[in-house]
Amino acid sequence: MIALTGDIGGTRIKLAVVRDGQIIARQIEPALADQRWPDRLPALAATWRALCHEANIELATVAGLGVGFPSLVDAARGRILDEWGKFPGCAGFDFGAWARDTLGLPLALDNDARAALIGEWRQGAGRGSNDVVMVTLGTGIGVGVVMQGRVLRGAHGQAGTLGGHLTVRYGGRPCICGNVGCAEAEASTAVLRELAALRPEFATSALARETELDYASVFQLAEAGDACALALRDHSLGVWSATIVNLIHAYDPERVIVGGGIMRSSAHILPALQHYVNTHAHTAWGRVQLVAGELGDDAALLGGAWLVNEKNFPNASA
Repeated sequence: MIALTGDIGGTRIKLAVVRDGQIIARQIEPALADQRWPDRLPALAATWRALCHEANIELATVAGLGVGFPSLVDAARGRILDEWGKFPGCAGFDFGAWARDTLGLPLALDNDARAALIGEWRQGAGRGSNDVVMVTLGTGIGVGVVMQGRVLRGAHGQAGTLGGHLTVRYGGRPCICGNVGCAEAEASTAVLRELAALRPEFATSALARETELDYASVFQLAEAGDACALALRDHSLGVWSATIVNLIHAYDPERVIVGGGIMRSSAHILPALQHYVNTHAHTAWGRVQLVAGELGDDAALLGGAWLVNEKNFPNASA
């Protein structure tokens, strides 16, 4: 089966051609997430066509378009349901109609974190388990869930995906979702500079001189003993750990996959998270295993191909 796939992120957009579970052509582009979504699409269509040309693939042989999008979506109708400060004009957009009219392809649309979970579940760190939660640490905190071998979506498409918006601090920081004290508002790259600026040590910290403040800098400078970086590291590890315990209590996984760009520091992150989970998660049956994602940027692209196959479009059996 051949599928065109996309992982639409707030910083980068990844596009690919996937054949029989293997990526045979790919392109990464800047997201330009301040642009209107309808205005962004012609360039993406051109890239998908160019990738098909590169891979010597005819569009007529493609089973469908599988896309992970950073929002709540109506997977059945191929519609984006709301906006999260990215791609104005995406809410209510009929993505399925666009795919048919522009590329002549049926669309399989899902949340981006759920698409990444599916990729890891089928071909990465979740192989062999039918009860998996994936937490993606990045600009935000994305979550996807598989329970008893079924991808969890819920009646309105939001089951499992709002794990980053579980309340971890009552009366805490306001979040873009409208809640307060969300994990994403308390420890994500999107709010990292704000969090750092609140620390009394920030003015004299090397972090204050970083033009692009990210968790790679935080973990590196924490190792060097920077007081502000140490405080941010420990605070963030606490938020992520508490979030994972909440997810374990809610969804009863046997394995939790932790992915995202932050996991370049997995040697520091995973042991701390595992220790907290072992100490605080109520799992009478045994211990939940925490593992790092294996597929990196490929996870949602491969998950997109599975979404196309799940839809059983006419060319999906080809």
